[in-house]
Amino acid sequence: MTKPSPTARERIVAGAADMISRRGLNATSIRETAKHARAPLGSTYHYFPEGKQQLATEAVRYTGEWVARSLRRELEAGPVAGLQAFLGLWRKIVVDSDFRAGCPVLAVSIEEPPDDEPPAALVAAAEVFTTWEGLLAASLRERGAEREQAAQLATLIVAAVEGTVAMCRARRSTQPLDHAAEQLRGLILATIRD
Repeated sequence: MTKPSPTARERIVAGAADMISRRGLNATSIRETAKHARAPLGSTYHYFPEGKQQLATEAVRYTGEWVARSLRRELEAGPVAGLQAFLGLWRKIVVDSDFRAGCPVLAVSIEEPPDDEPPAALVAAAEVFTTWEGLLAASLRERGAEREQAAQLATLIVAAVEGTVAMCRARRSTQPLDHAAEQLRGLILATIRD
């Protein structure tokens, strides 16, 4: 059975996530996103009448769910497998992009909001990080970690992976991911009862 082709809207959202992961939110325009997604500019405004912030919010949610699906699947085998999948996913992105792409969720999170009110994309980024942490913490608790320890370790894992992805891009090397992987794996094994 073949997978259905993505719709124009899905291509635009995926294209926006890719562009934000490479350029950041402020350097990503609606026009360039439409071109990158091979979609008519009018379609972009049709699907995202609120403009760039709406598209960025959708791109962050798209990335969040894509990563969460992978985490859910791999965490069935335990938190070490989940960690390896999380690291492997980002390793593939940075290597396949020749160290030009990172995480669009992080990219949206580090840019200065345009006004006093946090934009929807930033709120979505916070929700995505919370989801990833929750999935990891639940897996750690299932393997015997105490609630607070599981929550703290899950935060450390997400923060370490996001930070090392940025370091990989700067250094043009996967060494930061390799170092973080060893230390995080050791912390997980010291925390769980397997």
